[in-house]
Amino acid sequence: MSVGLPPEDPKAQEAVGEVEIPVAVPRDAEHWAKLVSTLDVTNAPEGAVNRNVTGKSLVSPIQGFGKMWQKTYKVPLRGAEATPVEVIKEWKANFPSFWPPRNFFYGGLTGIAPGDVALLNLTMPGRLKLSTGVFVLFADDESFTFMNPQGHMFAGWITFSSYRKSDVTVAQAQVLIRANDPIYEIGMMLGGHGKEDKFWNQTLTNLSRHFGADEEVETQIVCVDKKRQWSKAKNVWHNAAIRSGIYMAGTPFRLMAKPFRADKQL
Repeated sequence: MSVGLPPEDPKAQEAVGEVEIPVAVPRDAEHWAKLVSTLDVTNAPEGAVNRNVTGKSLVSPIQGFGKMWQKTYKVPLRGAEATPVEVIKEWKANFPSFWPPRNFFYGGLTGIAPGDVALLNLTMPGRLKLSTGVFVLFADDESFTFMNPQGHMFAGWITFSSYRKSDVTVAQAQVLIRANDPIYEIGMMLGGHGKEDKFWNQTLTNLSRHFGADEEVETQIVCVDKKRQWSKAKNVWHNAAIRSGIYMAGTPFRLMAKPFRADKQL
């Protein structure tokens, strides 16, 4: 990494005695989120279930349990006049609208920006409603990246981008992930990979149609690391699916107790 000071950023200097020491300031620093130790969601949007996010740490693929996968989903927007910048602007502004039905993304009111925490309420097999979230690690005019918290299905990153190829604008989603714990890994082996591929294929198909194109989504799958990290099996303690299931099972009891809680407040 270069430690030289960009000539267009002369303010990024510190004086030490009579000598000015240049401080390295990445040119894209404004597009990266500030370092956080744990996530916090104070004002959940109306209708969102805010569970398994606040207090959780972020996890990279190195901290996950299962095999590591890189999956790339891309679709050419052939016939559309949108530039990569226009595609990303629209994608960020209307991100939830491109998801398959019965899956909800509750992000910021102004779109997607570095440091944002979004809540996810996802439909799982058995009518389970999985409550988790994502952290916006990076966002600029042509791409944005999410990172997942403890308890999410995956430990890793997903990057959404757009670029030009042969005079055609291409929209792309690329994930680098491991299943977070042994239970999620079993789920991926029993059809989870296919469901995930279907999810992102449908998302990119919806995005393509939004821009007036209707091309087939291309999927590329590479197993980057076939080893399972048994030292990370304890991640199951944070499993958001288990915690969401326990919360759903307790719903009747919370409803029965609600009148008594209201009486105490009077």
